[in-house]
Amino acid sequence: MLLYHDTRAPNPRRVRIFMAEKGVAYDAIEVSIDAAANRTPEFRKKNPLALLPVLELADGRILRESMAICRYVEELHPDPNLFGGDPWERAVIEQWSRHAELELLIPITGVFRNTNKYWNGRIKQIPEYAEILRELVAGRFDWIDGELATRPYLAGSRFTVADITALCGIDYGKLSGIAIDAATHPHLAAWHARVSGRPSAKA
Repeated sequence: MLLYHDTRAPNPRRVRIFMAEKGVAYDAIEVSIDAAANRTPEFRKKNPLALLPVLELADGRILRESMAICRYVEELHPDPNLFGGDPWERAVIEQWSRHAELELLIPITGVFRNTNKYWNGRIKQIPEYAEILRELVAGRFDWIDGELATRPYLAGSRFTVADITALCGIDYGKLSGIAIDAATHPHLAAWHARVSGRPSAKA
């Protein structure tokens, strides 16, 4: 398998962490977003949206969405299980995966895209919208801190794909000055230390 990725982007990192947790080998091909390598005609043949990551199989088949890639790998390598082992657990993990993506990763990415000078001239930036998202994320930190007071991981007693998405989203927030305050959110901070300490988090 070939994984096209950028080392600094959060979505490729989700896949790299997932692969590391599974112990799955792959060949990594770096596609620099900063150098616009993802916008070349050659790469657009693999993903017309010019987004990363992209997984290419030996027979040429392509998956170009991070969670689709993770689900495919889960089917091939079910242990350790990261998407749930029974109908209820799968539903709970899916719930928290969606929360992590919709309430953390996407708004945090929105803050970065609407405020960072890297995007000047690349997209239309709306700094006021970024501030709305920043306030939303602060509220979500309050909520998730309360949830994590009752359990060690987002979806329950063990590490899952939901934790991977939340970790990647929160870490990406550092580029925009979004960070966990351990005094205000001690449970979220403890969770972050717990998941950041896993070897896969360095992938």
